[in-house]
Amino acid sequence: MIRGIKFVSIPVLDQDRALHFYTEKLGMRVQTDQAFSPTQRWIELAFSGAETGLVLFTPPGHEDRIGSFQPMSLWCDDVRATAAILKGKGVQFEQEPKQEQWGTSAIFLDGDGNRFVLSSR
Repeated sequence: MIRGIKFVSIPVLDQDRALHFYTEKLGMRVQTDQAFSPTQRWIELAFSGAETGLVLFTPPGHEDRIGSFQPMSLWCDDVRATAAILKGKGVQFEQEPKQEQWGTSAIFLDGDGNRFVLSSR
């Protein structure tokens, strides 16, 4: 039976720039970084203690997804505090932290314009 999500792929234009953003600004660690094709590497990242990873890879023919809204939400204990830390590292927010009925959320962008929801659990 299925036991969980191994990784989610993030479409990026420049893998080196994306790797810098996700490791230096978001604090992810590299699980795998190896050649995949003549034009791309397979870069798999993870947050400390998380079971699900992110892959910085754009399948051929899916380049139109780069810079789009990503269908996932990243959670943290304190959205406002985390947003302040990320802003201090130069992360751009499209939506400032805002209180919802279910909790707090914000939307930030990576270097390719991909949008992510940051929310409380």
